[in-house]
Amino acid sequence: MANLKEVRTRIASVSSTQQITSAMKMVSAAKFRRAQNAIIGMRPYTAKLQEIIADIDTGDGVQTPYHARREARAVTLVVVTSNKGLCGAFNSNVIKMATQRIGYWLEQGAAVSVMSIGKKASEQMAKRKDIQLTVHDELLDSPAFDSIASLADKLMDDFASKRTDRVELVYNQFKNSLSQILSCEQLLPVDVKAAEGGGGTLNDYIFEPSKQEILREMIPLTLRSTFYRMVLDSLAAEHGARMTAMQKATDNATELLKELRLSYNKARQASITNEIIEIVSGSEALKG
Repeated sequence: MANLKEVRTRIASVSSTQQITSAMKMVSAAKFRRAQNAIIGMRPYTAKLQEIIADIDTGDGVQTPYHARREARAVTLVVVTSNKGLCGAFNSNVIKMATQRIGYWLEQGAAVSVMSIGKKASEQMAKRKDIQLTVHDELLDSPAFDSIASLADKLMDDFASKRTDRVELVYNQFKNSLSQILSCEQLLPVDVKAAEGGGGTLNDYIFEPSKQEILREMIPLTLRSTFYRMVLDSLAAEHGARMTAMQKATDNATELLKELRLSYNKARQASITNEIIEIVSGSEALKG
């Protein structure tokens, strides 16, 4: 059995760790609430944009340069993780899927470019020599729409000018504080599905100016909004994952403290018992 000093040292160490994880959980909870409100407020907007565009596309087959489908000789992968760790498998799952997608496109003979948002992905992707990497980790510090939209504009420009033939997004989609959905979505070329509901009946819109002109304006707006929504999704999922991880760590520390205190009490009781035995034995020896 460990001596009393060792057990006391471990109790102090675990107690300190418990205080840290508990504080980190509270910080993540506050950030999670803000991130959750942001993504919940953003989703209806992007969903409505996609519904309107689906009506235009499916109704008359109106096209833009962002609809062009061609052989994927150059592929851009946008990978979103976090700048910090201590959030369970949040980052490793994204990196694993991104690695699989990179491997797939390399096997198809495509040149792969990776746009990394989040230091955890950047650190891993920087080790690879078979991809072209651009890093934008600073976006997560203050995720403003304008700065994120400028990246979406760059991707659209690369696609329209045929510098890339396909753009995919790999990230964690926010579901709730306990779970995230690992997602790989196609951003470009635009793949608009028909609006859900109504048995396939299109909404009766009156367009002014023409549908072509409206679509030319709405497609970039929708792509920017989708890109922004992806970052907000990832942020909310990150804070939820970290909050859950810190809660589990705090619970584990609590259980370990119970075991250590029990061990300490047993060691202390054994020490006292030994001292009593020695005193009684000494007393008996003196009598003899």
